[in-house]
Amino acid sequence: MNFKDQLEKELKEQLKLDILLEIPPNDKFGDLAIQSYKLKLSPQDLLKKINLPKYIKKVEIKGPYINFFIDQKVLVKEILKIKKIKNKKSKEKIMVEFSQANTHKAFHIGHIRGTSIGESISRILEFQGKKVIRANYQGDTGMHVAKWIWCYKKYHPKEKLKKDEFWIASIYVEAVKRLAKDEKNQEEVNRINKAIYEGKDKKLITLWKRTRKLSLDALEDIYKELNTKFDIYFFESEVEKKAKSISLNLLKKGIAQESEGAIIIDLKTYNLGVWVLLRKDGTVLYPSKDIALIEKKFKKYKINHSINVVGSEQKLHFQQLAKTLELMNFKHNFTFIHFNLIRLPTGKMSSRTGDNILYSEFIKEMVSYSKYEIKKRFPVLKEKEIETRAKVISLAAIKYAILKQDTNKLITFNKEEAFNFEGESGPYILYSYARASAILRKSKQYNKISLYPPDDIELKLIKQLLNFQETIKLAENKFSPNMIANYSLSIAQTFNEFYHVCQVLNTKEESFRLQLIKSFRIVLKQSLFLLGIDVLEEM
Repeated sequence: MNFKDQLEKELKEQLKLDILLEIPPNDKFGDLAIQSYKLKLSPQDLLKKINLPKYIKKVEIKGPYINFFIDQKVLVKEILKIKKIKNKKSKEKIMVEFSQANTHKAFHIGHIRGTSIGESISRILEFQGKKVIRANYQGDTGMHVAKWIWCYKKYHPKEKLKKDEFWIASIYVEAVKRLAKDEKNQEEVNRINKAIYEGKDKKLITLWKRTRKLSLDALEDIYKELNTKFDIYFFESEVEKKAKSISLNLLKKGIAQESEGAIIIDLKTYNLGVWVLLRKDGTVLYPSKDIALIEKKFKKYKINHSINVVGSEQKLHFQQLAKTLELMNFKHNFTFIHFNLIRLPTGKMSSRTGDNILYSEFIKEMVSYSKYEIKKRFPVLKEKEIETRAKVISLAAIKYAILKQDTNKLITFNKEEAFNFEGESGPYILYSYARASAILRKSKQYNKISLYPPDDIELKLIKQLLNFQETIKLAENKFSPNMIANYSLSIAQTFNEFYHVCQVLNTKEESFRLQLIKSFRIVLKQSLFLLGIDVLEEM
């Protein structure tokens, strides 16, 4: 039972008021609380109007708060009901667009953050019963593609095309560096860009299609490894014609205007600068493509809500998009979730300069480090098992280090902290799950569960586990995977405290404590699943 939702419902029906309960930061102040001043009533007058349900054992007034204490016997019985966590049901259809890794460029560790956030939000929404469509919008045309093809044709024409992230990224980085040395070459790039847009040069289009596929295939391998998937792939090339049509229509309506041959939207009145829709040569830019895409999402897929997980460096762009949609009288529901950069201790990464860490290099380094840590702890473990565990632990370390932070926070990824088996890390949480599994493997079969008054640490764990549904609801409302990440850490820490304080096997409390451990495993596994993290039965 979600006691917060249940008590809120009962109090609303009794008082005919919009009651919002809080969970106190310390359970010595109760399990649930109301701020009476928000209801313009004294706590004493408010309490007189309430018929307390049987599961509330005690009520205390502290200043403006009414604190409710749930009967421990009810909590103990409730924890025994956790057999399987069920998803809710909803008719709402939501499209979550995330990752947006462009073809012909590197997938670096900065991309992991957007991909992990988007996948986690998708899983949270699905758990809450929403129909989620995962979408990936990738730049397969544009200046970056033209630069890549220019460099390949001019300096690597006889080199075999490869489905290799490092090789693909290296061509792009080389192109940027060569163009920086001699800006005259940009005219050649511009001609290639326009030729791709027009689609008349068959040889050029064939090269573009081949390299596009190789790049997409390399990205797909990465997505599979990151435990994510997409239902729909949008590409810039698919919305270019519609984007141009929309730009011309906005010009006709007076929302856009012509400036030095280009079509722009002047948003300086709203402190949002100038938004360029079309270049003077008629080729389309990101702004017009994004308008076309969001229109396509709602018209073709009949969604109720569009969510975009995008980098904070694009914040102005999406503020401009939101304002333009408002000027267009666009009535649909959309949200832009911005995430900040991820850095290594050495500094910021850039796919333009090559000063970055490619995902493929990064994951190899993390797996190697993980194998080293595993071998220190389990020197007789077989190599194949070490490899399997190392991959799961590495991804848990990376994802947890990313997802435990608020999306707006700049992250400096520290390898030693991320892999700290005793710290606030993914491996620590995985180890807690594996430790619980080990206890259950050692236990004997039992039939009857004997109930008894729980001690403080057991009660703390019970209350935390029963707060799972409320945590998910808050994470959904705020699109905040970090709430799930922090909750996972919290219950893992409490479980480990319980493990050290309470003997489980061969005690009169064994049957109940085993059930409590089972409930812990169920909740923790579900929490980690919502973060896109797999568990290990043994560490």
